[in-house]
Amino acid sequence: MRVLGLETSCDETSAAVVRRDGDRAVIEGLAIWSQDVHRIFGGVVPEIASRAHLLAIEPVVDDALAQASAVLRDIDAIAVTQGPGLTGSLLVGVMWAKTIAWREQLPFIGVHHLEGHLFAATLESADVRPPFTALLVSGGHTLLLDVPAWGDYRRLGQTRDDAAGEAFDKVGSLLGLEYPAGAAVERLAATGDPTRFRFPRPLLHSAEPDRYAFSFSGLKTAVRRAVTQSDNLDRDRAAIARGFQDAAIEVLVAKTVRAADEFDRDLVVLGGGVACNRALADAMRQALPPRVRVAVASPRLNTDNAAMIAAAGSWRLMRGERDGFELEAHDALPLPGLTSTSEVTA
Repeated sequence: MRVLGLETSCDETSAAVVRRDGDRAVIEGLAIWSQDVHRIFGGVVPEIASRAHLLAIEPVVDDALAQASAVLRDIDAIAVTQGPGLTGSLLVGVMWAKTIAWREQLPFIGVHHLEGHLFAATLESADVRPPFTALLVSGGHTLLLDVPAWGDYRRLGQTRDDAAGEAFDKVGSLLGLEYPAGAAVERLAATGDPTRFRFPRPLLHSAEPDRYAFSFSGLKTAVRRAVTQSDNLDRDRAAIARGFQDAAIEVLVAKTVRAADEFDRDLVVLGGGVACNRALADAMRQALPPRVRVAVASPRLNTDNAAMIAAAGSWRLMRGERDGFELEAHDALPLPGLTSTSEVTA
């Protein structure tokens, strides 16, 4: 099955052609166009994002098809991000997918953005398959899952306030770094003294109901206080970045390791934009026992992209799932198959 995937949930316009044969999904073409205009504003402007998607979606699709040496009549189905995300941005992808599916008489399916992130690592490692523990960390989400099987997602914990990626961006802004700041914070932290600033580790040792919950607002506030109290930010900038990153990573790693141990998983999957942070992946590998493997996709597949959407969508299409033309975009969309651990037995 050859699937055309579309991703327009935020400020990347992406299209991909993915071929699925049974359990294996292979990228034949992937195009990602980022909207650099948002750097001017220090964050994504929804109206600008949706208009940019309108201009970019057709050439992006043409690019992905050209990479795959394909045309639309070679495509068997379409998968598109249905949500969550920015409503205006999502609408561009959903309406384009429905229009082409109707014109070409193709089956299509809406995909949950986070399910796409779960499938991203499978595009580079055929042996990434459930059961596993998953940590999804991005600008909009911080979610810890136990995954006994594809389509069966057990929520262990999530953020109470800011997402991890949002905290990285806000700390970057406090330090005078350009948006998006995740990679810049990581580079700066690599040169910082880890002993200069020790920031709080929110909810690190919490018992139920916060044992697997995350919170980054207090950590962000502590960084703001350190910045405002510094008499020489040029001197302290790298050490503050290091102190923040060490605190955030310690919490993310500790709770993920705890989950892998509790559910006896020998695979941990990292997904989302923050999974591009090499310090996070390295710390996770060091903290887990040797029998537990860490799977993390390459950066282009951890940031928002259509290949992961096509991978997740093709799995559901192979199961016989289809959506009708009444499909709508949703800025807040429940992950299909999601249950809380209070509803299941570990």
